[in-house]
Amino acid sequence: MTAYIVINIRGTVNVPHGVKKTLKLLNLETRYRATVIPDNKINQGMLLKAKEYLAWTKADSKIIAQLLKNKGEKSKTIKYSDDLVKQIGFNDIDDLAQALIDNRISISKISNLKPSFRLSPPRGGFKKSTRRMYSQGGTLGYNPDLLNILSNMM
Repeated sequence: MTAYIVINIRGTVNVPHGVKKTLKLLNLETRYRATVIPDNKINQGMLLKAKEYLAWTKADSKIIAQLLKNKGEKSKTIKYSDDLVKQIGFNDIDDLAQALIDNRISISKISNLKPSFRLSPPRGGFKKSTRRMYSQGGTLGYNPDLLNILSNMM
């Protein structure tokens, strides 16, 4: 099995109630939040429900490790580090990133890590529209180019 990296691109203003509930369940309640979710039928249904507001792609262990090092937080003032990873039984951040991809652990089950990552807008801006699906020449939905955008957001 694999995992997905999911980013809320559009925010939650004037969003239907069902989509807002889905975004809350995914821990993506504000704009430019990212999370890592396992690839299963339930999560695929939630992604399709909120596809007009989210962008996602297959996760890569190097990007997840970089995301944990740069944007991982225990609280708003405490950054995530190797010491916190050792408390939950992993050797380092790279080992935790590989466990997230292999679905041995879920990001919501890690007690000393916030389930979503606060990102900034991408440096250089979005090259494509943030109001269209990827298949229509935009950014939303399943987007194989999202890893480049994510690296610009960190």
